[in-house]
Amino acid sequence: MILAADNLTATHPPVAQALDRLDAAPIQELARRCEQAGARCLDLNPGYLGGRRADRLAFMVEAVQAVTDLPLILDSPEAPVLARGLAVCRGRPILNALTLEPRKLSEILPLAVSHDTDLVLLLLDERSMPPPDLEGKLALAAELGERAVSAGLQAQRLIFAPVLPNLSWPDACAQTGAVLRAVRWLAGGAVFGDPVRTMAGLSNLRSGFRRVYPPSLEAAVLAMLAGAGLTLALADALSPAVQEAFDLIRQMG
Repeated sequence: MILAADNLTATHPPVAQALDRLDAAPIQELARRCEQAGARCLDLNPGYLGGRRADRLAFMVEAVQAVTDLPLILDSPEAPVLARGLAVCRGRPILNALTLEPRKLSEILPLAVSHDTDLVLLLLDERSMPPPDLEGKLALAAELGERAVSAGLQAQRLIFAPVLPNLSWPDACAQTGAVLRAVRWLAGGAVFGDPVRTMAGLSNLRSGFRRVYPPSLEAAVLAMLAGAGLTLALADALSPAVQEAFDLIRQMG
């Protein structure tokens, strides 16, 4: 399992301020700290942008590439923003993310095909909602996978991402269980005949409720996801709880 740092996002005030000022230094320092903490991939998320700020992801890519060679995840719901980021990437990034929403199918999927990138298939339906149960998640994974391959993307480029719930949701426990089972089925090859890569965003669990729910909950879910065969854990690389969990997972092999 690989730790992909989600720290470089515009939801963090220092990153938002750096993007406003086009100041590369805070972003570069954060990238260095994440790499030193054990991250082996960096998720770059400039947040929701207007047309005049569509260059912000490209700015992040160039800033980070100046200080690290770690693989990058370009994270935006807007195809023009992703295209600007792709234009300055030195290597092949991961695009995050495709859902069943028609606009993303018509704009982000062709972008991934034309650049032959890896692509995260976020298991959200056409309303941007996660199926609540295992059957719905696997059916959506199959449909998105078929759409991507039919469009011309190679199957090995796909990364399937069941969406962890926010712990404030009334069915959070049931949905977390469904995500764990979905990862196990996908990683074990039960859906497509061969194992596929999977990703989960741990920060979803406590988003907006960090003072209510302790970070140990993220660490506990991370350990369960590792046991299910998760490929990429998108998480706070600077969180002591996440670091401790990763250390234990590595020690256990």
